[in-house]
Amino acid sequence: MAVPEISHMGKIVDVATDFITVEIVAESACASCHASSLCGTLDATHKAISVPSTMGDWHVGQEVRVFLKRSMGFKAVWLAYAIPLVVLLAVLLGLNYAGMGELASGLIAIAAVGVYYLGLWLFRDKLRNEYSFYIKEV
Repeated sequence: MAVPEISHMGKIVDVATDFITVEIVAESACASCHASSLCGTLDATHKAISVPSTMGDWHVGQEVRVFLKRSMGFKAVWLAYAIPLVVLLAVLLGLNYAGMGELASGLIAIAAVGVYYLGLWLFRDKLRNEYSFYIKEV
């Protein structure tokens, strides 16, 4: 059984010895709506992804498809959104329950989330090795 994958179309913007940089366009859910041009909520951002260089004849401007295992996408959602929310709520509610004021509890809870994100940033190289993208020619 094939492992489900997340994929995006992209264009190669740089080819180096170790990495290929691919630019993808991340669109919001509104981008696929047929009425998006009328309501003005269209939101699309360009993102650059570094992909380990693989065998092949890659060149700048080439259209490719970027792949990532779906399980890695879910892990990214947990690391970026779910765990920080749990940290925020746990610290906030714990400090409120302990009798600390709301303002102090809120500021400390936000600081705790900041420390969590600092930890993610410090371990970015380890995380980068876990999230392996690969590309295929279109």
